[in-house]
Amino acid sequence: MIAALSFLTILGRGRAPDARSLVWFPAVGLLIGAVVALAHDGTHRWWTPALAAALVLAVDLVVTGALHLDGTADTADGLLPHMERTRRLEVMADPTVGAFALVTVIVVLLTRWAAFTDPTLEVLVIVALWVASRTVVAVVPALVAYARPGGLAQVLIEGAPRWPAVFLLPALALATVADGARGATAVLACVATAMLIVAWSVRRLGGYTGDVLGAAILVPETVGLVVLAVRP
Repeated sequence: MIAALSFLTILGRGRAPDARSLVWFPAVGLLIGAVVALAHDGTHRWWTPALAAALVLAVDLVVTGALHLDGTADTADGLLPHMERTRRLEVMADPTVGAFALVTVIVVLLTRWAAFTDPTLEVLVIVALWVASRTVVAVVPALVAYARPGGLAQVLIEGAPRWPAVFLLPALALATVADGARGATAVLACVATAMLIVAWSVRRLGGYTGDVLGAAILVPETVGLVVLAVRP
């Protein structure tokens, strides 16, 4: 639990995760989601929707140390342009931010901010989305090859479990209870998007990387928030 919390949040000393810590990813998602949900509920009581949304966005980025945002940027630079596989991995390892990364980060942040401006957003669905995204990521190392030997996520491969996938069921149930069909659809869209990102990475890189796992958390959450914003 400590290793997962330290890796996925700013708490602790940034301990590298291992296969055993993967089982705690859904629990950490629950904690982060709860913090973001409480921030959303609290800020909308005191500030205008636009400012409240900015504060919620900031809380999420601070709690996670912008780790997933960085991974999303690197993934965009590596997977979106046309280039050879080896070159993709080189680009993703390069700390320089390219045009694809810049545009992707701006779009993702603006979309999340716009979603958070809604004061009626069901906070329990936020929790469910944050759990679902990290649950998918927890299972990926058990199912998909690693594309970059020696990278940060290399330690996740050996002994990685598949059973944490069961946590998708309570996340789906929570969202359904909180917001009916729309909540359930948001979680399902989140899971589907995460799976598509991983599949895309397998196609272009031959497997996943730590950056791809970050993108498979942030982008699917954003898609889920977009679904929640759909008006009946």
